[in-house]
Formats: sequence, structure tokens, C-alpha cells
Amino acid sequence: MSTFFPPKLKLHHHTPGWVPDGEIFHIRLRVERAQPIALTTPTLATALLNSARFYHEHVRWHCALFLLMPDHLHGLLAFPPPSAMSRTLGDWKKYHAQRHQVQWQDGYFDHRIRDAREFEEKAAYIRQNPVVKKLCARAADWPWVVDTLSF
Repeated sequence: MSTFFPPKLKLHHHTPGWVPDGEIFHIRLRVERAQPIALTTPTLATALLNSARFYHEHVRWHCALFLLMPDHLHGLLAFPPPSAMSRTLGDWKKYHAQRHQVQWQDGYFDHRIRDAREFEEKAAYIRQNPVVKKLCARAADWPWVVDTLSF
């Protein structure tokens, strides 16, 4: 009896034409299970956060919030035209894969933020993530975050 494994499908992320430019998305990027170093290792974490700031300052994305966890990261990001979300995130992941040997999972999760209430809910969820995972006692204690709302 042979086992059939279907080909690995690649999920393509295209922002529909009816979504206005500059919309904010909740983005989650994960590392492979075999990733040998946590994203929150100080040297790597500093490099990741510095590059998130760099992308923000050079208008590759608008970063409202960017938080690292050991095996994934969350961002509240907007992608100014003509930047494509997939291209921008792909470039960012590729840089860190080559420069810091980060082994990213293919693709990413994205969800468009539809209103101010949802933005606040997602921001609170992201900020509380290290507390829920018992990595710190209070969200304010988590060092691995870029928060341009207080930037």
C-alpha cells in the first residue's frame, strides 16, 4: 500500500481591488518547527525589530504594532501603494532567512482590519500574547515590540 501525499499548495495573497489602499492588516508569520533559535533571542530580536522600524521609516509598510514571540510574530501593518503585501513580506522574510538563517514557514496569515473597534481588539490581543503564554507578567514588561502608536 502506497501513501499519497498531495503537493504542497501555496496560498497566494492578493489584496482584492475593492480594498482601499492603506488598509491595516493583522499579519502573523511563523517559523518552521526546526528553527534552531527563538525569534526572541536578543541579537535576533533586535535585528528583526530594527528592520521592522527600517521598513516603517522607509515607507515599505506602515507599522502600527509589531511584536515578536519565540516562534512567530504579529504585526498590524499597512502597505502603501504600489507595494504589494506578499512582495513586501516576502522580501522581509527573505532578508532575515539569508542574513540571520531564520527558517520561516511558507506563507503567512493576514486579516484586514475593518474598523477602529477591531483595530483596538487586535492590538490588545497582540500585546497580551506574551502574558497569555506566561512569558511575562504584564504586557508592558515585554521587550520585543515596536509600537508606533507610542513610537
